[in-house]
Amino acid sequence: MLNVDSLEKGVVIDHIAAGKCMEIYRVLELDKLDCSVAIIKNARSNKSGRKDIIKIEDRIDIDLDVLGFIDPSITVNIIEGGRIVEKKHLTLPGRIVNVAKCKNPRCITSVEQELDHVFLLTDPAAGTYRCMYCEQEYTRP
Repeated sequence: MLNVDSLEKGVVIDHIAAGKCMEIYRVLELDKLDCSVAIIKNARSNKSGRKDIIKIEDRIDIDLDVLGFIDPSITVNIIEGGRIVEKKHLTLPGRIVNVAKCKNPRCITSVEQELDHVFLLTDPAAGTYRCMYCEQEYTRP
C-alpha cells in the first residue's frame, strides 16, 4: 500500500482521470510553487478503477474553471488542521479563456496574437465548446 503523509494544511486535487495529472501540473504551473507538491499516478479507485491525485502542501488559489474543463469529475479538497474543511465538485465551465487555442487559421486569434482565446460551452452533454469569434468547434480530448 502506498503511503503519502497526510496534509496539515493545503489542497488535494482528487479523482483526476488516470494519466491527466501532468497536464494539470503544467496548466496550473505547480512547478513555480515554493511548497511540496506530491503527484500520485494510477492510484487504485473504487469509483473509476485508477485515478491520479495531486497534493499541495499550502493553500493556493486554483482556477477551478481550468480544472473543470480538463476533467469535470475532479474534486478539490481544502485541508486545514489535517481535516477536509471544504470539498469542491467541479463542472464544465460555461466559458474558458486562454486554456485552448482556436485551430481555425482564418480566426482573428490567428492574426491578432495578443487576443484572448475565448471558448463558450455550446453542448454540455458532449463537452463541446465553440470559439467566441469564429464559431470553430472545439471538443475536449
